[in-house]
Amino acid sequence: MGASFSAEDGLQSVPALLRRNATTLANAPAYREKELGIWQTWSWSQVQEEVQALALGLLQLGVKKGDFIAIIGHNRPCMYWSMSAAQSVGAVPVPLYEDAVAEEMVYVLSHCSARFVIAADQEQVDKVIEIQDRLPQFEQMIYADPRGLRKYNHARLHQFSVVQDQGRAATDAVRSELDDRIAALDYDSICVMLYTSGTTGKPKGVVLSNRNIIVSARNACDFDNITSNDALLSYLPIAWVGDFIFTLGQSMWCGLCVNCPESKETVLSDLREIGPSYYFAPPRIFESMLTTVVLRMEDASRPKQKMYEYFMAHAKNVGNDILDGKPVSTIDRLKYAIGDFTTYAPLKNALGLSRVRVGYTAGEAIGPEIFDFFRSLGINLKQLYGQTEASVFITLQPDGEVRSDTVGVPAPDVEVKIGANGEVYYRSPGVFVEYYKNPESTAETKDADGWVATGDAGFFEESTGHLRIIDRAKDVAKLSNGAMFAPKFVENKLKFYPSILEAVVFGAARDHCCAFINIDLEAVGNWAERNNISYASYQELAGHPQVLDSIQGYVEEINRQVAVDDMLSGCQIHRFLILHKELDADDGELTRTRKVRRKVITEKFKDLVDALYDGSQHIDTETEVTYEDGRKGKISARLTIREAAVQTPAQKVAAE
Repeated sequence: MGASFSAEDGLQSVPALLRRNATTLANAPAYREKELGIWQTWSWSQVQEEVQALALGLLQLGVKKGDFIAIIGHNRPCMYWSMSAAQSVGAVPVPLYEDAVAEEMVYVLSHCSARFVIAADQEQVDKVIEIQDRLPQFEQMIYADPRGLRKYNHARLHQFSVVQDQGRAATDAVRSELDDRIAALDYDSICVMLYTSGTTGKPKGVVLSNRNIIVSARNACDFDNITSNDALLSYLPIAWVGDFIFTLGQSMWCGLCVNCPESKETVLSDLREIGPSYYFAPPRIFESMLTTVVLRMEDASRPKQKMYEYFMAHAKNVGNDILDGKPVSTIDRLKYAIGDFTTYAPLKNALGLSRVRVGYTAGEAIGPEIFDFFRSLGINLKQLYGQTEASVFITLQPDGEVRSDTVGVPAPDVEVKIGANGEVYYRSPGVFVEYYKNPESTAETKDADGWVATGDAGFFEESTGHLRIIDRAKDVAKLSNGAMFAPKFVENKLKFYPSILEAVVFGAARDHCCAFINIDLEAVGNWAERNNISYASYQELAGHPQVLDSIQGYVEEINRQVAVDDMLSGCQIHRFLILHKELDADDGELTRTRKVRRKVITEKFKDLVDALYDGSQHIDTETEVTYEDGRKGKISARLTIREAAVQTPAQKVAAE
């Protein structure tokens, strides 16, 4: 039986929780990391020693209370220990996206005036060195992986392990100072500052307190009975609030074990080895998993394909009901059990999801077909609705009440209301303290009574009390005929198809909808290989007539589905084109969490949007792109615009 803790424990900071875990769960596994093919494990008592050594070393480097310490790197135990060590000395950890380009990094480091940086490896060290002349407040940098750094100037560079060794040799006076700083921390102390993805402008620094993180983590653990017996795989960006609340907040509260993969490339194989019981992924990960499944089945023998199609059709009919404990006939249960033995269990095992007891997806709306696919396999996947400003949790889905078209009921201690304009508002113990150095935006987002404007449009179902999110409030609009326009609704449906990686739908104030499509190079490339179709680039494959035919079929199928929705039937896509490049965060078209920057895309590809609406059949275009090494270049293309068949809305058919 795993350990569980109550609110009465009275611990009001993350370092205090760590000290409790080091005593109560001393020998239980706290962190694992795969290195050189071998899993290394640290117990809670060992983690406490690692964090304390680093914290003492930070004190000797001159870290003051209130200092901001930037932490840059991938998911490694030492990166999370760095956050805890920063908190222990009264400083504020500021995790950054490891793939951030120089301009993004300069903005964040300058905005928070970070004096210290803790970097994972040479790549991150090089980035900071490149921009250090633009960071007058920057003083010292610590690096975890010494490879490639031996001949660097170490006047302001310090190896992680050396700083820890210096901490272990600290005097009693320094140790006493650390104890005093930890004792001074309370619920109102700043726990972390996380920067928003900057969908509509410059990222904002969201200040979250110990109260925000600890109470939110505690309530979420209680809601799904997460305990020290649970394990999760930590692979999402450390700068993202979802990773912070799960990997640091909830792990510290309930003592669950955090597992870090060897690299980005080994995430799926490491996931299979760990078999986490608690799993979180944004929709794009589940979309990628589904693409992998479809590609494997296309390469399977015909008998295996037939068996897969038969049992997946059955799972679609009864899988959700069985998972939710609803009445299902004995014959259907028996057939499902056979399907589990032959299809569902092997599939879950191949994906690394066999042991998942609770799974969550959030960050963006997930396509209902994708969501239902995983639940039909018997995976207890749920949606949660959250924001950085809420310390993640706004609504949660109780067991037995999980649906693809709602995001559940208000999380414990969270109040939710709908404004007169349909915007969703909430208040809770997780509500952020402020936007750093931005009182105007703070006042616009959070009112004097603590209500926060989400920027999302939604409504509560009267019959169930569940919240439905329509789209971003700024994106929900009207077509010129007055019909509702909600682009994300259609985009998520399109992304159910493995061949479609991304979609951007236009239509606000226009008489019909049009779309940009990004193909999935892996999925479509696999198809091309099986059909002996040669191609030299993404651009060439995207413009192939057979690819256009295939995408047109998907668009028209989605139009048939959308036509039966009384509220959103006007969102059918009349014309579309396949973009000549993948939308990319480095080009500013996506955020680092892969959210579409609609305004940027609309302005950058204005010629293509105009062509969609002026009746053109082709359009010649030139676009600036950023290569992996940071160089800029331009690509030219001639794009084909396709017409898609649209359906008469169901309500009109009924009226006739």
